Amino acid sequence: MRDALALAGRPIVFSLCEWGNSQPWTWAAPVGNLWRTTTDITDMWEGKMPVNGAGVVTIADMQADLADYAGPGHWNDPDMLEVGNGSMSDIEYRSHFSLWCIMAAPLIAGNDIAAMKPAIRDILINKDAIAVDQDPLGKQGKRIRFAGGQNVFVKPLADGGAAVLLLNRGLAEQTISVTWEELGLGDRALNGRDLWEHKDLGKLSKQFSAPVAPHGVVMITLKP
Repeated sequence: MRDALALAGRPIVFSLCEWGNSQPWTWAAPVGNLWRTTTDITDMWEGKMPVNGAGVVTIADMQADLADYAGPGHWNDPDMLEVGNGSMSDIEYRSHFSLWCIMAAPLIAGNDIAAMKPAIRDILINKDAIAVDQDPLGKQGKRIRFAGGQNVFVKPLADGGAAVLLLNRGLAEQTISVTWEELGLGDRALNGRDLWEHKDLGKLSKQFSAPVAPHGVVMITLKP
C-alpha cells in the first residue's frame, strides 16, 4: 500500500490502524505517516469498555511513554477527538484537547461541527494550543510526573522554549507546581503564556505553580 500510494503522483497521508496490537511505533515510520497506538476512544473521562474502547485519560496513559517514536512525518495517533460529543464536561473536553496537543497527536474532530455550542468551538479553534500540537520541531511531549492524581507533560518547541501541561486527574482542586530543573530548562528566566486564558504571564524564573480544577488542566508555554 505504501508503494502504491507513492506512485499516485501527489501527497497522500497514509494512516495505519491495527489498534497498537503489534506495536506499530517500532516499525511503521518507513511505512505510513501515523499509526493508531490504542484501542478506540470512547466519549468518557477514564476506564475501559468491556470489549473495545477506553476513556480519554486511559488512552493518554497508553501513549504517554511512546514519545521517542514520534517525529515529523510519522506520528503516534491516540484516535480522533471526542470533544463536544456530550458525555463529558467542557473542562474535561479542554483537558482532552490539551493532552492531544501536548502529545503532538493528529487533531481530527469527531463531533457534529454544524451543531456545536460556542464553548466547544472555542476549544477546537484554540490557536495557542494548536500551535503547540503543530510545532515544527515535531516532538511529542513527555510525561515527567504521574503521582498523587497529578500529571505533568513537557514538550520541547522549535524556538528553544517548551510547552507544559499540568493535569489534575483528581476530584478536588489541586495546586500543581513544577520547577525548571524538573522540566530540563536550566535556570534562565522565560516568558510565560497561559494558553487557555490567552494571557501573557511575564518573565518566570525557576518554577511555576497554578491551581488546577478537578479533571482540568493548565497549559502554558515558556519561551526565551
